[in-house]
Amino acid sequence: MITRIDHIGVAVQDLEESLKLYRDILGIEVSKIKEFEGMKIAFLPVGDSEIEILQDITPNGAIANFIAKKGQGIQHVALAVDDIKEALKAASEKGLALIDKEPRIGAGGYPIAFLHPKSTQGVLLEL
Repeated sequence: MITRIDHIGVAVQDLEESLKLYRDILGIEVSKIKEFEGMKIAFLPVGDSEIEILQDITPNGAIANFIAKKGQGIQHVALAVDDIKEALKAASEKGLALIDKEPRIGAGGYPIAFLHPKSTQGVLLEL
């Protein structure tokens, strides 16, 4: 069962430049910045959710490829679920394409899995 929007991932070319908007102009505090799987990620809590600002450190990573195709902007929406294995099983049984057939540990330290945007009306969904 989906319980809330956990976070929204925003793909950017320059993390520090993007923080000028989110932190300096909009006033959203940065809880941490970390490197994870070839990305530099800033975590910005907003109520019960978060904005994750994602910058590729490598030129051919997923974020760089996303920006090359679609430009900077929302890259994914993460939904909190009660049981990720059950959520993946239910999604698969209902015909959704899974990028991750088994959960893996994400940047926040929790199990995650992605649903392919070709089966979710063009939106990359993270559980």
